[in-house]
Amino acid sequence: MNKQNMIIGLDIGTSSTKAIAFDHGGTIITQYSVTYPILSPQTGYFEQDPTQIYEACVRSVSEVMDAVNNCKQEHRLEGIAVSSAMHGLIAMDEQGNHLTNCIIWADTRSQDIADNLKGTPAGQNLFRQTGTPIHPMSPLCKLMWMNKHIPTVFNETHKFIGIKEYLFFRLFHAYVIDYSIASATGLLDIHTLHWSKLALSEVGITDKHLSSLVSVDYVIKVEDEAIAQRWKIPVGTPFVIGASDGCLANLGVGATKPGVASLTVGTSGAIRVMTDHSNTDAKERVFSYILRPGEFVVGGAINNAGVVRNWFKDQFMPELSQPSLGTDSSALFDDEITSVPPGSDGLIFLPYLTGERAPYWDAKAKGLYFGIQLQHRKAHFARAMIEGMLFALYNVGIALEETTQPIETIYASGGLARSVLWVQMLADVFNKPVFVKENVESSAWGAAIVGMEALGINGAYLSPNTVDTYSKRYLPDENNHRIYMENFQKFERLYLKLKEEF
Repeated sequence: MNKQNMIIGLDIGTSSTKAIAFDHGGTIITQYSVTYPILSPQTGYFEQDPTQIYEACVRSVSEVMDAVNNCKQEHRLEGIAVSSAMHGLIAMDEQGNHLTNCIIWADTRSQDIADNLKGTPAGQNLFRQTGTPIHPMSPLCKLMWMNKHIPTVFNETHKFIGIKEYLFFRLFHAYVIDYSIASATGLLDIHTLHWSKLALSEVGITDKHLSSLVSVDYVIKVEDEAIAQRWKIPVGTPFVIGASDGCLANLGVGATKPGVASLTVGTSGAIRVMTDHSNTDAKERVFSYILRPGEFVVGGAINNAGVVRNWFKDQFMPELSQPSLGTDSSALFDDEITSVPPGSDGLIFLPYLTGERAPYWDAKAKGLYFGIQLQHRKAHFARAMIEGMLFALYNVGIALEETTQPIETIYASGGLARSVLWVQMLADVFNKPVFVKENVESSAWGAAIVGMEALGINGAYLSPNTVDTYSKRYLPDENNHRIYMENFQKFERLYLKLKEEF
């Protein structure tokens, strides 16, 4: 029997790490996911234990290898390519021990630092040079906070790294970072592809404190037999460093042409387009990250997507978590929402439970229900919550179109894209056709594509960007769009009127 070749896309996310084995055409052979907690030792602090995430990587890959080894069809692992979340910061000592947890994108402890820097000549120059908005999410601001508030740790640090760098250090005892992840740190000059001297000076470090910059197709092989045995992979298995989850999501769904946007929704959410040059928004509303030379991803991320839905379900619909339900709780949640008409009978929700990134970059923003009346019941609040999340994404879409060009088509992926109701609401809010691929694991598949290119594997993955590659198309309802836009205009005004109160 011939062996089936496969490549694993390893996607390190905020809530979980997934290892997904693909064939060359993008069909999933098997997958495994490991979740882990977000730690919040005090208000505004959001961290994760990097050792837990490393162990999640080990377990997810080893479980995938066990699954394929138990199949009747023999499989040959050609390599592992990595996608990861952005903006994490870990301080490492000279012995390779982590001095801090991984401070993740949601952390707002450096809010005062960001507020004082944003809008200044230095802040504006940093944004133009790095493409990263000034915000507490960025390692730039986190490092400035660390230097000011915990100088002992700052001065003892040998390397400042992110979670993917931690993985590669544990595997290969080398500090390397791909251009894509580096471009989201606020420390990389995206025009020269070198660490920004301006940013390093602002922080108070040198490039010796940071990892070596490599391209997204950088390959290194596992030669340590003990490590290979733990991961249950052959000695000599190549790891391809890959890129950030956001950039890879565009590649994974095929949103690589002008006017075509990738919209991903997981714990957070984002909408992005790819261009052949950096687009600097004069209003500093959207980021400009690099995937590869000549390939930039322009867009914006929102803090509050799946995390808000989970908050609502846990706090106000705990019955959906009962194991005795015997059915999909997400379907029951959607049924609740469909009992209320579009527009939620005038109820409006600002979803800023964890502050906000694009387009406002306002870590102080708060959540709000507005327009509550006696006729509103739990289902209204649930639907208004989803609509508010979509309005936040739509707001980013407006800034993105003004910075680049009109968006004609949206390709949706991520956990919420599994909800038919949610995707239809998305199409109605944006008033644009939305396509969802059968495989919604776009970041992992994007990593696999980069991995196959790096390893010289010829396959069917370079498919044309056509609707034929997508399993379902959602067309907008213009009447629903009109209703949504009436609420969206109030949504915008509410934030602008209340921002000083936050």
